[in-house]
Amino acid sequence: MKVLAVLTVRNEGAFLLEWLAHHRAIGFTDFLVFSNDCRDGTDVMLDRLAQMGWLSHHRNDGPFDKRGIQFTALKQAERLDIVHNADWILPLDIDEFVNIHAGDHTLAALLAALPAATAITLTWRLFGNAGIRDYADTPITQTFTRCAPVAMHWPWRSAMFKTLYRNDGTYRKLGVHRPRDPDPTRLAEARWFDGEGRALDQQFKTRRLFSNYGRSNYRLVQLNHYPLGAMQSYVLKADRGRAVHSDHLLGMDYWVDRNFNTDTDDSIAQTRPLSAPLRAELLADPRLGPLHDAAVAWRHARFRKLMEQEPYRALFARLLMTPPSQPVDIAAASALRQFAVKGQG
Repeated sequence: MKVLAVLTVRNEGAFLLEWLAHHRAIGFTDFLVFSNDCRDGTDVMLDRLAQMGWLSHHRNDGPFDKRGIQFTALKQAERLDIVHNADWILPLDIDEFVNIHAGDHTLAALLAALPAATAITLTWRLFGNAGIRDYADTPITQTFTRCAPVAMHWPWRSAMFKTLYRNDGTYRKLGVHRPRDPDPTRLAEARWFDGEGRALDQQFKTRRLFSNYGRSNYRLVQLNHYPLGAMQSYVLKADRGRAVHSDHLLGMDYWVDRNFNTDTDDSIAQTRPLSAPLRAELLADPRLGPLHDAAVAWRHARFRKLMEQEPYRALFARLLMTPPSQPVDIAAASALRQFAVKGQG
């Protein structure tokens, strides 16, 4: 069985090896990675990894689809044999880690738990900054363990998901959060399940991007989402821009919507005995190791350079002064959603 992860990256070399080691350890057999405009050597790292047989690397340097860099990469992916030959597909970002609770914490265990699934929604669990100011070269999944509660009522982004789906022709195009272009002759037979193993209704087959609020969606699988990192890393992320539209700068709104630290979740450590040796093996490679170190050094140097510009100094100061976000209770969330509906009327 071939299970493919599709990834787009820019200036993420410092985090690449941990991400690859984790996802190989839990059972992804193939990786298709698109890079664009890398200044930290991420693209050179990917070339080396391709030589080692770890992945397929394609440069995605434009021109870009009007919907953004990520959509452009996914359109390219649809033409490639590695996609055509995959049994299951999951588009991911570098700050997302699949965290499986079923069985032995592997993809095989998850798919065995849901043998009838056409698609499985992997709902985000937001991991906050935890007050960490300085970027350090330590594994993301070990550094950031403070997170949002299991049941969230607001914001709606806390319930967003990515979709692991069977590549059987039911869906003919890749999407950022869900597969697109369903075959109408196959759609009636499609079966969607959430991370709890619950069967999902018809709307998920064609349009939903987020799970239902106020309940657990994680019994079998969750998607650990580390969108912030250290404060210094967030300044670099603001400089890079959003993953879909790189010209949309990040600010405090993005930070506040994601900086939840009320709970602790270190369940992903269950896969560390398998992933840590793989990461160490990659770092020991005579070419990859120095490239990783160079990407780390680039991040430190880039932060110092950005601190010479007032907008980034101001952003960093606001990060230092802003307390962690507090979850909204169910009554307040209901009121917010009512206002949102009226505003759209």
